[in-house]
Amino acid sequence: MHEAELERAELTDLLADLRPDEWRRPSLCAGWTVRDVVAHLLSYEGLGPREVVGRMVRGRLVLGRINDVALRAQDAAGPQELVERLRAYPRPTGLTAVRGGAVGLVDALIHQQDIRRPLARPRTLDPARVRFALGFTLTAPPLRGFWKARGVRLVATDVDWATGRGPEARGPGEAVLMALAGRRGAAADLTGPGSVVLQQRHG
Repeated sequence: MHEAELERAELTDLLADLRPDEWRRPSLCAGWTVRDVVAHLLSYEGLGPREVVGRMVRGRLVLGRINDVALRAQDAAGPQELVERLRAYPRPTGLTAVRGGAVGLVDALIHQQDIRRPLARPRTLDPARVRFALGFTLTAPPLRGFWKARGVRLVATDVDWATGRGPEARGPGEAVLMALAGRRGAAADLTGPGSVVLQQRHG
């Protein structure tokens, strides 16, 4: 849980520094602005089992629809309120606390990069968090990294991590992670014939 709290604290520091126009910019999540990504990240905090089940029913048990239902519930929240809410939930709760906070850690790490990349606000990531997130993303049902990277050998050169078979795509762990998450443009930061496969697959 400690690492998830650190990741959220770093995200909070970033958000507190954003200009109003940056909150309205497109993120790497298709159709979502930076503000939408933050609202999504917080959309399950503080909910009990009955409320979570209610959202699943309204979303017809389809992840994208469930997320849309959750996002609509945050429509009235502006940037300042979202930053305050993130400060109020330094430790993941509910669904994001699953597996000892692993869900919350990986969710915050990937979504923070969804924000930072298009805003050109890079950071130095903690290698241990990246290495953990790489393995988690491979098998987590909502992310299905193993399917997004099928037929390619991925090598994270800075965190001593590799997986898969096929033409090789190698580069920084952050770029490998974002490629595993299917994010547009991430594979362009990798080298090798496998990176071409991923770029064609993800755009």
